[in-house]
Amino acid sequence: MSLFDSLRRWFSPQPAPAPMRAQRVQCAGPHGLHRMAYTEWGDPANPRVLVCVHGLTRQGRDFDFLARALAADYRVVCPDVVGRGRSDWHAVKADYALPNYVNDMVTLIARLGVEQVHWVGTSMGGLIGMILASLPNTPIARLVLNDVGPVVTVASLRRLQDYVGKAPPFRDIAEAESYIRTVSAPFGLLSDAQWRHLTEHEIRPREDGGVELNYDPGIAEPFRATPLLADVDLWGIYDAIRCPTLVLRGEQSDLLTHDVWREMQGRGPRANGAEIPDVGHAPMLMDDDQIAVVRDFLLAGRT
Repeated sequence: MSLFDSLRRWFSPQPAPAPMRAQRVQCAGPHGLHRMAYTEWGDPANPRVLVCVHGLTRQGRDFDFLARALAADYRVVCPDVVGRGRSDWHAVKADYALPNYVNDMVTLIARLGVEQVHWVGTSMGGLIGMILASLPNTPIARLVLNDVGPVVTVASLRRLQDYVGKAPPFRDIAEAESYIRTVSAPFGLLSDAQWRHLTEHEIRPREDGGVELNYDPGIAEPFRATPLLADVDLWGIYDAIRCPTLVLRGEQSDLLTHDVWREMQGRGPRANGAEIPDVGHAPMLMDDDQIAVVRDFLLAGRT
């Protein structure tokens, strides 16, 4: 290739990444079928797929900022775990359980038509990814655990019990945003635009003209049925992971302690570690600095 051709390619405008697409996939649960919604970014023919899975009461649009930043490198897929966002709700609330979520993700990956994926999981999404990555013949080739690990503290679980499934209806989006800012204060110092984004995709209209959070309050039923007497220990699962792993920790997190975060770097997959200052549970991966940490790790394993 001539120098002229090289310069022309360098300075020619590059095509914009494909816009976000709203999709659904049908999954089988213990008591029937349900549809899981997901958003997809980037080239739908790109064989490099990044799956991003959200926390307990959140939904896939939390990853819009990260997805836009990585859409030129990946086909980015952000599901709404069943019971959240645009996905169906389970009639039998006991079906809201990690093994069933893992089954849904296996169905999703089969729909995507790829053998391997990279994975970013925040909190519950990290637990789902950790379980899936620990299995023989796992499709996860590179794993990011966002403020979650093999020990979930009883203190954090009690904090979640205090508000999950208990949100009141709201008169308008401003009232909903005020509530979300309060219960999600550990997310850190987000901008007004970021808080509004997190709110807009976390609510749905009510018949009385108000709004409500768009997750099934029933997700709290199995959560509350488990006595909270001690930390949850998943070291056996973590130690079975063999793929390259990055574990992010909010500096003020009450779910992933500093000691557990450090131990994760010395056993199992011997994760790379990064601590995010001025954030609790969990970093939302909306700021450029947080996105850069994830991007650098994922693209180091680009094939």
